[in-house]
Amino acid sequence: MIRFHRRFDPQKIKLLIFDLDGTLIDSRLDLIHSVNAMLRHLNTPELPGDVIASYVGDGVAMLVQRALGHPEDEALLKRAMEYFLAYYHDHKLDFTKPYEGIREALQVMKHGVNGYSRKMAVLSNKPVNPCRAIVQALGLGDFFEQIYGGNSFPSKKPDPQGAQAILREAQAAPQETLMVGDSSVDVNTARNAGLWVCAVTYGFAPHSLASLEPDVIVDSPRELAQLFVER
Repeated sequence: MIRFHRRFDPQKIKLLIFDLDGTLIDSRLDLIHSVNAMLRHLNTPELPGDVIASYVGDGVAMLVQRALGHPEDEALLKRAMEYFLAYYHDHKLDFTKPYEGIREALQVMKHGVNGYSRKMAVLSNKPVNPCRAIVQALGLGDFFEQIYGGNSFPSKKPDPQGAQAILREAQAAPQETLMVGDSSVDVNTARNAGLWVCAVTYGFAPHSLASLEPDVIVDSPRELAQLFVER
């Protein structure tokens, strides 16, 4: 069910900025397997999948730190990061796929009435190279003008720097832009940049949305598309 806290006019939205993991793609299993492979490599007990999924959203460094219990050993963290990134590089597409209905939703959201076409971008906290590789491999690349990751800018979400850069490149104003994501990180990024924000509950972090009031909340890609269907 679509829930509005603040209504926006979809016909005035010129730019859409999407999170990646938990929003466009279901990468849960590959991330879980990669974290547990790292933990096995370090002779550390593996973690339940739900716990690992709850750690996703703030970038690879934070994911690794959380999985290891925030150790102060910098050498350990460096080894862990290197192993995780190498393993994930080789296994990032083992099970990862677009959410059911997301391709159709992107088509509806990109193309408005009378041939109008919105600009769309991806802004993730995952490193940019796997972001771009995954989006292209899953056949979603043609939807997006820009794909940026957590190492594309000096700071990650929820810092607004990445979103503001996308706005400048797209020549769009904050009030003409909607951010779509599955976590408090995305909601706070949108708030910090002055954007409209849509939260999706089908992703990794619906629990992080409980205390927030995104402008709109949807439960499926189909509902996401409905926001941009003429009424």
